[in-house]
Amino acid sequence: MRITTWAEYGLICALHLARRAAEAPVTGRDMAVQEKLPPDYVEQILLRLRRADVVRSTRGAHGGYMLARPAESVSVRDVIVASEHATFDLHCVSHPVGEERCAESESCSIRPVWLLLQQKIDAVLESVCLADLLEQEDLVRNRLGLVVLQHA
Repeated sequence: MRITTWAEYGLICALHLARRAAEAPVTGRDMAVQEKLPPDYVEQILLRLRRADVVRSTRGAHGGYMLARPAESVSVRDVIVASEHATFDLHCVSHPVGEERCAESESCSIRPVWLLLQQKIDAVLESVCLADLLEQEDLVRNRLGLVVLQHA
């Protein structure tokens, strides 16, 4: 799995909105400036997030973007899928037509490993919501059961 810029920026934007959930809507340009992201990129990501019902927008002088649901009900997977349309690009599923080397078939012994990996990745990403990521890093690590190696 490779985390793309789309996924990373999508998560940054969604977290920005989660932090400001009790405030007025935020414009894409303001968000881009505050997060030090390219404004055009932010607008494209916000459009994707809006289409996936992760964020909603309001028009007008005081318009902008806000989360469409509470931060507790928006998973990291929701944001990544909205931002880049997949969490894991399984080549034999996304490019099966006309490729003899990797055609979708019952005799592929590698594909089950990739499918299992995709399921595990999706399960982890689904188990973490934006509200979790608003916590301090050590609390998030503990919640996820991550072991932090100490440098000697």
